[in-house]
Amino acid sequence: MPALLLIAHGSRDPRHAATVAALVEQVRAQRPALEVATAYLDHCAPRIPQVVGRLTDAVAVPLLLNRAFHAKHDVPAALRAAGAGLPVADVLGPSPLLLAALDRRLAEAGLDLDSAVVRARTGVVLAAAGSSDPAADAATRALAAEWRRSRGWAAVEVAYASASGPRVPEALAALRAAGARQTAVAPYLLAPGLLPDRIAAAAAGADVLAGTLGPAPELAALLLQRYDQARLAAVAVPALTA
Repeated sequence: MPALLLIAHGSRDPRHAATVAALVEQVRAQRPALEVATAYLDHCAPRIPQVVGRLTDAVAVPLLLNRAFHAKHDVPAALRAAGAGLPVADVLGPSPLLLAALDRRLAEAGLDLDSAVVRARTGVVLAAAGSSDPAADAATRALAAEWRRSRGWAAVEVAYASASGPRVPEALAALRAAGARQTAVAPYLLAPGLLPDRIAAAAAGADVLAGTLGPAPELAALLLQRYDQARLAAVAVPALTA
């Protein structure tokens, strides 16, 4: 069985690496026999060249929510530079498991998700990092639309911590203008750091502020799902061309 090589972006904030390590423990708990290794694109160690050399067989799984610049360019380039011709799994989003992880964080922050009445009067800001890639922006907005449809929120607005707007205060104002009786902000981000801190500061007017996705068991299950899809696809391609 090939190892799962988790490729994270990395951050100068130590909470980022700690969150990645906790997520890896969740993955190992769900599949104890699987070898799991971690490598970073930037800021943290170990980097990809330090890890791939000791893996005889692996599937690279990017810890990325959208198919934007890091997924399209940085990860493939780093693997090529390391001389690693590994199968690369798809990014995490979109997935129902991400919506379940967002639900978990809102519930932990005190929102009663079991109540359809509470959901129907609550407007939610899905606060993402932001990207200059139109496809990544469209994917985030599609996830927000599906979250509203499937959960029965009063409304879901997308806001960004970087790139172009809208920002969290603008999204909160839009929710109130649409008739939401209470508001919640759900960071669509993987780990604490600069952008989540920026979102938290901007969410002072919200009734509920959730934590980042972090080491949610749903996120661990999604990583394993992407790993399995890429592993099976890599097996199937040689069989079809034989």
